[in-house]
Amino acid sequence: MDDAKPQTDLETPAPRQLSPAAKRALAEAEARREAYKAEEAKLPLEIGGRGGKEPGRYGDWEIKGLTSDF
Repeated sequence: MDDAKPQTDLETPAPRQLSPAAKRALAEAEARREAYKAEEAKLPLEIGGRGGKEPGRYGDWEIKGLTSDF
C-alpha cells in the first residue's frame, strides 16, 4: 500500500512577476546608479588619499579598523 506520489525532479516555483510599479522603481534606481557613477567618474582622482568612499558622508573616519569621529 504505497500511496506516495512518484518522485519527480524537484519542482521549482515559477518566478514571480513584478508589478509595473516595481519594474518602474527598479528602472529608476538603475538610472540613479548610472547617473551617480557618471558624476563620480568626472571627479578628479585624489593623490595620496585614503581610498574608498568619502568618509564625511558616513559621519566617521575609519582606517585599518580604527574609527574616529570628526
